[in-house]
Amino acid sequence: MNKLFGTDGIRGRANLYPITPDIALLLGKALAQVFRASGHGEKKAVVGKDTRLSGYMLEAALISGLLSKGMDTMAVGPMPTPALAHLTKSFNASCGIMITASHNPADDNGIKIFDADGFKLPDALEAEIENYVLRGQVENPCAIPDPIGKAFRIDDARGRYIEFAKASVKNRSLRGLKVVLDCANGAAYSMAPLIFKELGAEVITNAISPNGRNINANCGAMHPEAIRELVLSNQADVGITLDGDADRVIFLDANGRVINGDRILGMCALDMHRRKRLEKDTLVLTSMSNLGLHRAMEEAGIHTVTTEVGDRYVIENMRQNGYNLGGEQSGHIIFMDYVTTGDGIITALHVLKQMLNCDKSLAELADCMQEYPQRLESLNIKGKRPFEEIPTLLQEIARCRESLGRQGRTVVRYSGTENKIRVLLEAEKTEQVDCWCERILAIIRKELCE
Repeated sequence: MNKLFGTDGIRGRANLYPITPDIALLLGKALAQVFRASGHGEKKAVVGKDTRLSGYMLEAALISGLLSKGMDTMAVGPMPTPALAHLTKSFNASCGIMITASHNPADDNGIKIFDADGFKLPDALEAEIENYVLRGQVENPCAIPDPIGKAFRIDDARGRYIEFAKASVKNRSLRGLKVVLDCANGAAYSMAPLIFKELGAEVITNAISPNGRNINANCGAMHPEAIRELVLSNQADVGITLDGDADRVIFLDANGRVINGDRILGMCALDMHRRKRLEKDTLVLTSMSNLGLHRAMEEAGIHTVTTEVGDRYVIENMRQNGYNLGGEQSGHIIFMDYVTTGDGIITALHVLKQMLNCDKSLAELADCMQEYPQRLESLNIKGKRPFEEIPTLLQEIARCRESLGRQGRTVVRYSGTENKIRVLLEAEKTEQVDCWCERILAIIRKELCE
């Protein structure tokens, strides 16, 4: 039996299992059944999507399934994932459903689900929903004798989130800042420019013309270098690149240098620590974060907690322990005082606010850590065999870790959203990184790629 859920909802190639109208219809029925019985929020679901062409197909099927089981739906159209999470709570809905494949290419799509409080679902609830869908256990396939659900189109959803995002920085004026903003032809294409302009920034836009097939295509957070020339030629203060559903952000400083999530987390943690706003003086990271960030935080008296890869695991740890800042090197940054998931727009607003309040450039603020040499490789694979079945790979990883000790890291893992394996090597010297990385990659190519 095939699983539906990965590390970030359901994801795959559009119109191929599991991203098909048939599965979306069953999923809609399962979600209605589970959340109507939850007792949390009103019996309605907020449904949003990014700009992929396949979003129309999946939206119609999902909504049909929800309505057939008596769940009202509120369609908000193209909407950033964090905005959908916020609106779910704002509308007092039972759940929120976002149709997106985030940073993946246009031919992919996916479905992310949020509970009534705007948080991603725990594993146990995902398993329950998955069981209903895969085993056909969606009872009472129609709503009789209950009424069929009603479908609504919400026209003011965009304005609600715009005001919420600006309020997170207390409508701090951004006048005097020149910003290059790349929206990846994705969900934030119309909303993000308005937010920064309304707060007074001069905004030069890129990738704000989605056509259903160009989302993330050589633009956005997956390709921040695409706006380097725009930043330099316009003498901008900062470049901001969002991904397809705007839950992550990568920056460029005025010199065109890419500023990743680790440096943003570091500068924000230091700022909040100085202002005594960092709960329990702790920053939550994943195993992908650079050792240099851990060392810089240690020197500043800030504790670090490490979770599995995936912003959902960062958020779970933050909720369980009362922390208010965490995120990933890839650009998912969670300011738990304001949001329930990674939010690229709100992160960018807080970074710009910090630049103005400290009267420092992004380059100066981001110079908060010394990065260890690091190499990240992703390989397409035939299938995700358990590592226990590949003893040569486990032995090589063990030798690498023993050799590097505390002055390096080795992370080898399967992607939770794609048929890929990822290898992260980090050490004091670039030669060590390249040597061990190539040795591990050679085994992977032989065992999993041929």
